[in-house]
Amino acid sequence: MCYHCRRLGGAIWGIPVKGFTGRGAKGKTIVFGMVQRDGMLRAGPVPNVKRATLEPLIAKNIQRGSTIFTDEFSAYANLRKFGYRHEKVSHSTKEYVRGDVHVNTLEGYWSIVKRSIRGTHVHVSSKHLWKYISEFSYRYNMREHDSGTMFQNLVLSLQQPRLKDG
Repeated sequence: MCYHCRRLGGAIWGIPVKGFTGRGAKGKTIVFGMVQRDGMLRAGPVPNVKRATLEPLIAKNIQRGSTIFTDEFSAYANLRKFGYRHEKVSHSTKEYVRGDVHVNTLEGYWSIVKRSIRGTHVHVSSKHLWKYISEFSYRYNMREHDSGTMFQNLVLSLQQPRLKDG
């Protein structure tokens, strides 16, 4: 079992616009996340999925020497140069799992978030998406605690100073 393993991946949110698909499509918000094996998850909107955007986020949040599992997306190509062990699966060749190497944990998380938003809220704007991602990250990270502890921690956090919306 790898306790220093992290899985990285992204998701795209938004209402489809005819003729525009994929990363960076018109009207879409890109969300990036990382999850530790049997541990904490961090996720949030990013302006783009360029290497120059993602590499500093990875370096800030993941200790060098850790093993990182990703898909074959090109923005992850230089991770070894930054001192990480990097293993990837090739979704383009229908490889989704190779031993312990997969990104299914994070993809499952994105699926839960998307289903909940579609089922409860129908749509959320790009401006407020970070709030929903924060809520689901909190729930994920508190999943081992009983609901009373989760609620108590939430109430305590409401007493903290809050950043005002821009």
